[in-house]
Amino acid sequence: MLNTLSGRFLVLTIIFVMLAEVLIFVPSIARFREDYLLSRLERAQIASLALLADDMISPDLEEELLRNAEVFNVVLRRDEARQLILSAPMPQSIGDTFDLRDAPAFTLIRDAVKRLLEPEPQIIRVIGDPVREAGVLIEITMDTEGLRTAMIDYGLRILLLSALISVVTAILLFLAVRVFLVKPIKGLVQQMKAYAADPEDTRRIIQPQSSLRELHQAEEALALMETQLTGALKQKQRLAQLGGAVAKVSHDLRNMLTSAQLFTDRIEMSEDPGVKRMAPKLVNSITRAVHLCESTLAFGKAEEPAPRLERVCLADIVSDVIDSERLSVGDHDLSFAEDIPADLYLRADAEQLYRVIFNLVRNARQAIIRSGDSGEISVSAREDDEHWTIKVSDTGPGLPPKAQEFLFRPFQGGVSKGGTGLGLVIAQELVRGHGGQLRLMETGDSGTVFEICLPKGSFGDTSRNGHAGERAGRPD
Repeated sequence: MLNTLSGRFLVLTIIFVMLAEVLIFVPSIARFREDYLLSRLERAQIASLALLADDMISPDLEEELLRNAEVFNVVLRRDEARQLILSAPMPQSIGDTFDLRDAPAFTLIRDAVKRLLEPEPQIIRVIGDPVREAGVLIEITMDTEGLRTAMIDYGLRILLLSALISVVTAILLFLAVRVFLVKPIKGLVQQMKAYAADPEDTRRIIQPQSSLRELHQAEEALALMETQLTGALKQKQRLAQLGGAVAKVSHDLRNMLTSAQLFTDRIEMSEDPGVKRMAPKLVNSITRAVHLCESTLAFGKAEEPAPRLERVCLADIVSDVIDSERLSVGDHDLSFAEDIPADLYLRADAEQLYRVIFNLVRNARQAIIRSGDSGEISVSAREDDEHWTIKVSDTGPGLPPKAQEFLFRPFQGGVSKGGTGLGLVIAQELVRGHGGQLRLMETGDSGTVFEICLPKGSFGDTSRNGHAGERAGRPD
């Protein structure tokens, strides 16, 4: 039972109620002691009035008055004159004196606790104010045995009543917690188990129904999480299906491209200057396409192999990308700019780096052409002691809010109608394979800037002029 929420709540309720009762018990027992002593003062005052009414009373009557008042002697001060009204022999000397006139609460509590903890009886002197101002003060001596017995009896009755109240309160709270908290939580757990059995079934997504605000908020949060999880599972299923489809297409496409390679071998033998200039670029493009198809077939899905690092000239890669994109511009007013030092070499996979830059430049070109305005696409690069940094910027219309929110998510970050949003996802995956980062630096009406940051790190410092590149050697 203690392992359940309601069981622990029951125990804690009993403990807290008992603690509250103890805090009430201590002042109550102090109040009881004060009332007990005041009642003895009042009874002693009444007994003294008999003597004041008749100065001559018999010793037997005096003893009876003191016995009824449960005191040994009574001193009543009237008009500043101290008078011993009634007296009887005391079995022992006075052990302590207590003045109840304007006594602070802390003092009353301390004296009450002290009396409870002291089992030995003693004779005490008690001083107080007479009832109805019948004098300046009244003073009595009495035995504490009866006082302690009465205090214990009163305390036991208070504790018994407190325990009964605690149990009843705890049971009521226990039932309330089971109805209003435990039962709804169990229902929530059962729903989660039902959803976990088939998370792709949208009918199993929880429908918030609780009238309690906190539980309703929990149900809403759970419903949102289940909705997102179901969508993510369906998306991954689509990606898996896409991987199989891409593998099939890549198989046939590779065969077609292999045949195209045979034709390009003959084109290279042409004596036409234009053909000689364009043939190498055509060969490179077909070779990259064949490598991509082979990589896709090798992994069965659209997963990227680890980069084959080697010393590459960035200017050559960027030149190939821009030359390829210029052919797609047509009559549109779009220009390209390159700011790549000719002697900048870095250590990377040339094919994968080409695909990263190609995807970024192609996206920029498509965005500017869709806008119908003129524009410019610029690729620049720099290096420091730790990184190579490549920037691809354009003067296009910028990315819409939805594209920014789902920037690197497949099938969600596409900008153009019918676009899949895979270009940036592929680029980011390839850059991460190099240990680098692809970041959106800025976007807006003035254009968009993407930054590729590749670490030198353990790849070696392949700085300009090729000296460090020679030290780096071939890839591991």
